[in-house]
Amino acid sequence: MDTKTRHTVEGAAKNEISEYFIYRAIASRTKNEHNRKVLEEIAEQEKGHYEQWTKILGKEIAPSRIKIWFYTTLSSLLGLSFSLKLMEKGEGLSQQLYQELSGEYPEALDIFKDEQRHEKELLNMIDEHLLQYMSSFVLGLNDALVELTGALAGLTLALNDTRLIAIVGLITGIAASFSMAASEYLSTEEEGGNAIQASIITGIAYILTVFILVTPFLIVGNVYKALACTLVLAILIIFIFTFYTSVAKGIAFKRRFFKMATISLGVAALSFGVSIVVKKIFGVE
Repeated sequence: MDTKTRHTVEGAAKNEISEYFIYRAIASRTKNEHNRKVLEEIAEQEKGHYEQWTKILGKEIAPSRIKIWFYTTLSSLLGLSFSLKLMEKGEGLSQQLYQELSGEYPEALDIFKDEQRHEKELLNMIDEHLLQYMSSFVLGLNDALVELTGALAGLTLALNDTRLIAIVGLITGIAASFSMAASEYLSTEEEGGNAIQASIITGIAYILTVFILVTPFLIVGNVYKALACTLVLAILIIFIFTFYTSVAKGIAFKRRFFKMATISLGVAALSFGVSIVVKKIFGVE
């Protein structure tokens, strides 16, 4: 075995044994019986893959403590679905290497097939409370982004006072969050879901987004600089949440991100234009 191949196999072995410990750790604190059994099964498969690589290498490989800590901590903070699917996405390069090594080491192809099956099992096993109300959170966040970026853009030109814009923006945003939460309550109740929880999640998502977007107007003195900061924050929120949902739910990231960003910025630009027309019509300076 040449040096490059040995280094590749050592990396694959480290990856497998690290993921064995990750799956075991997460399984030990997973309450859902079905999820725990699948995680334990995958952990044992990862251990089997590791043992195959160590037979080829003729030595043991230590796991990555940093990787174990990172993904076990991430699963506690951001949920099982996101953490494990993010880890599996990062395994794509390993699968490519397995295919390249399969010519010299046939067992690599078996490992590759197991890894593909892992992804399917993970997709089928997910039964996470966090994802059940993701649509409610998305609803609140999306509406707040679109409505408030538009409102703040219009208020920027109409009022030309950062403190006044912040006050009006907060009042408008909080009132809209109550309205959105009430609408989500009625909608979820008709569908037979947990209407109270769905409405609370929608309202919280809306209000959090409102406070984030209004903050620049409380800190930055110039209205146009404050608006620019708000738009940057809006894009950042869209990026972070789109990345989360794309990983957790297996949705295409780029298309969804650009769609949300275009809508939010488009509404902001349209509102800014409307405020110019209104000021001209009524002769307000």
